[in-house]
Amino acid sequence: MALTLQSFAEGHWVPAGADAVDIPSAVDGRVVATASSTGLDFAAMARFARMVGGPALRAMTFHQRAELLKRLAVHLTERKEALYELSFDTGATRRDSWIDIDGGIGTLFAYASRGRKELPSERFILDGAFEPLSRQGSFVGAHILSPLHGVAVHVNAFNFPCWGLLEKLAPALLAGMPVISKPATSTAYVAHAMVAMIVESGILPPGALQFVAGSTGDLLDHLTGQDVVSFTGSAATSGKLRDHPAVSRNAVRFIAERDSLNAAILGSDAAPESPEFDLFVKEVAREMTAKAGQKCTAIRRVIVPRAQVQAVRDALAARLARQRIGNPRDEAVTMGPLSSQGQRRDVRAQVAELARDAEIVFGDPARVEVSGANAERGAFLSPLLLHCADPIRAERVHHVEAFGPVATLLPYDDLDQAVMLAQRGEGSLVASAFSYDPAVTEQLVMGLAPFHGRLYLLDRDSAKEGTGHGSPLPALVHGGPGRAGGGEEMGGMRGVHHYLQRTALQGSPAKLSALTRQWGAGAPTRTDGPHPFRRSFDELAIGDTVETPSRVITLGDIEHFAHFTGDTFYAHMDEEAAKANPFFPGRVAHGYLILSFAAGLFVDPAPGPLLANYGLERLRFLKPVSPGDSIRVRLTVKAKRLGRLPEYGEVRWDAEVFNQHDETVAQYDVLTMSARAP
Repeated sequence: MALTLQSFAEGHWVPAGADAVDIPSAVDGRVVATASSTGLDFAAMARFARMVGGPALRAMTFHQRAELLKRLAVHLTERKEALYELSFDTGATRRDSWIDIDGGIGTLFAYASRGRKELPSERFILDGAFEPLSRQGSFVGAHILSPLHGVAVHVNAFNFPCWGLLEKLAPALLAGMPVISKPATSTAYVAHAMVAMIVESGILPPGALQFVAGSTGDLLDHLTGQDVVSFTGSAATSGKLRDHPAVSRNAVRFIAERDSLNAAILGSDAAPESPEFDLFVKEVAREMTAKAGQKCTAIRRVIVPRAQVQAVRDALAARLARQRIGNPRDEAVTMGPLSSQGQRRDVRAQVAELARDAEIVFGDPARVEVSGANAERGAFLSPLLLHCADPIRAERVHHVEAFGPVATLLPYDDLDQAVMLAQRGEGSLVASAFSYDPAVTEQLVMGLAPFHGRLYLLDRDSAKEGTGHGSPLPALVHGGPGRAGGGEEMGGMRGVHHYLQRTALQGSPAKLSALTRQWGAGAPTRTDGPHPFRRSFDELAIGDTVETPSRVITLGDIEHFAHFTGDTFYAHMDEEAAKANPFFPGRVAHGYLILSFAAGLFVDPAPGPLLANYGLERLRFLKPVSPGDSIRVRLTVKAKRLGRLPEYGEVRWDAEVFNQHDETVAQYDVLTMSARAP
């Protein structure tokens, strides 16, 4: 029985309208679901997100929102088999769906982890250090990042109904912004099932996530300058959304990931007997057939040295001939159908266009042998390899994308020409280069980088652990310039920043320190009371400071440190050689001696709340210390954040080392863990 998809709006499920459209199975054409968004009040949905979901999310810290993502990921992991079963009707094999389902859940886990590690346990981010704006230091500036007070509208493509939704949802929720998600209708039943699991969990606060099964109606009419639109799909639809009057008028933030004629380049050094040649052929064949080529990152243009065209053509044909095409429920099947018969018609039309510039050298767009299904009732299509003998004069191979198991061989005569051919795609999400020669790789990278969001550089050394040309990762940018849309998604914390406003603050160090809860130069300090190392994490306050007595550094100290550590560098041991150095007046103390003596000055040695020192950051040696100079230290609590476990917190200390003339000789951050109050 066909599923009737509902939308989730204003905290409840809304039945489909009477004009619901049928959604057929890609495998056998039977109707698997119906959907319609007729009757939804999109203005009310946007209001609900802003007035209910937004305040609830913004009341949480980044760490609390990261915990929500982790709980969601665990919840979906426990129920993912139901999503795999539904996904077969989209045409995806289980391996294809692993990218979509487990890949999407993995993105939730990744952002949950990064949120805890890289973001503060606050509701805003201090972006960089205080900027001095006056001579005496009483007026400074800083930047903060805080959540927008709007709604994120996510419009997703049909090919990844789970990953597409989750890779946008994770950074938006982590940033503190509610989401209205609209999947492509042709595979919306998978996204619908996943959203139902999320709603059923009760993990997200009301209004944090709403879901549209069907069209977006007049939703964009109700967007403001506090909102964000993130789109994945065709360039034509992207242009319509970007040019929408409300989007243009209100300067709505717009992120697009769209058409992309991605390339794979075989280096001029990669002969048929080389590992890189074999890796190249394997990767191109995999990208042509995974998800039946329906990936925005799939390889469309195969750029090879002219002398290797026949060898690549033969090797690719042999690999493609081994594909078993059919019902994706059959574990022996390696490639399923396209997502719909309409999609197959589009791909056939695009192949006909490409065939005006190139000849088909493998496959037949009109017929295909299918296992366990009817080739015509389903949306099955053969892998198709074309060859364009003159890619310099050709136009269509650089502009027409057949969004299916289709790629075109393009020969090149030298590396400059290979780069030029790749550039004619006018910007893409990813290009790969297969070479073991560093000079070849460097020439390709420098020519390709401005035109691509990601470069996948595979050779024999990285092949075992390489994640694949077509695999976007949460830590790396997913997006590209020009034709690819000019947007960025994920990329670690960059993906979160799309939903945050960067604001400059100006004021006194005391005021900005109090507002940002981070100490900066010129802000008040407190030196009374017990040593800060004797105070628990909860008792420590921003600005708590230790001012140490001075210690003279002698020539004997320097020589003892040199022999004890083995660091007998001439600047510490040879007066004449040290004086010849433009940076030193003569023999000087080791930088690490200064750090060690500084620690000896500020450390309180008895057991106490301070548990461990786990590192230094921002270390700079600013002025040499000569024998006979003295040093003293000012150690100040700079910032605090809750630890991963409730028993401790992490403390960042500002350490500044001065000489007898009150000149700074070293500055750094000390990172410690301190016990919480019982």
